[in-house]
Amino acid sequence: MSQRAQEIQGILRALVSNTPDVEGAAVVSADGLVVASVLPAGTDEDRVSAMAAALLSLGERSAGELQRGTLEQVYVKGASGYIILMQAGAECVLEVIAGGAAKLGMVLLDSKRAAQDLARNL
Repeated sequence: MSQRAQEIQGILRALVSNTPDVEGAAVVSADGLVVASVLPAGTDEDRVSAMAAALLSLGERSAGELQRGTLEQVYVKGASGYIILMQAGAECVLEVIAGGAAKLGMVLLDSKRAAQDLARNL
């Protein structure tokens, strides 16, 4: 594994291990390919990355059409938790999976910091 790949993987591992409510994270390219991931066992990386790309595309179009400016983040809340997407560099997205009882403010803060670290490495 290259130095850059190790750094990206390390940022994801730190996010998942240092933020108690975060269950998994992945870096996904804008076209839906997995760059790196730390996801729960049994999670289909390809399906997760394709859904992230679709959500991001829809969010960008919605923000543009409704004149809300540049998309910063998308999050989905389900009965069992959250899926959060935020830009991580020009061509990649950080996807974070958090539990239902998550302290969303802490998850967003740590995710934003991780996205900034990833942007410097991508």
